Amino acid sequence: MRTALRAVLTGAVATATVLVGGPAQATPPGPGVTGRTISLTTVGDTDYVLREVTVPPGQATGWHYHDGPVYGYVKEGTLSHYHSDCALDGVYPRGTVVREPGGPSDVHLGRNLGDTTLVLEVLYILPHGAPFSEDVPNPGCAFE
Repeated sequence: MRTALRAVLTGAVATATVLVGGPAQATPPGPGVTGRTISLTTVGDTDYVLREVTVPPGQATGWHYHDGPVYGYVKEGTLSHYHSDCALDGVYPRGTVVREPGGPSDVHLGRNLGDTTLVLEVLYILPHGAPFSEDVPNPGCAFE
């Protein structure tokens, strides 16, 4: 299953920007957090976007959610993933897959707490024309 999902992610249809600057009260991504589009395809009313996202050591994605499901493959480093209740909901080392269901009830933050760069291959499945992410304010977590 992991190999099949990785094949989908690496050879896939689409790409997206993990983070786009939002309103002033939103939490922006940390310095050096970047995304590189690999592929973008639209089928009907759905955009399939494949993107490589890089998070330097000690940085975070900023609080956000997506308008559709997102699948990420940890290519390098380790992702620490938090939900809006401030609890760590998963630690994803190299070679693992994380799934985010999407929607405003799935506010989350990704952090790189390691000492090596975190590289994710991310597949976004979004309504046509939707932004890659919706930035939101910190829900009250002390660490961001």
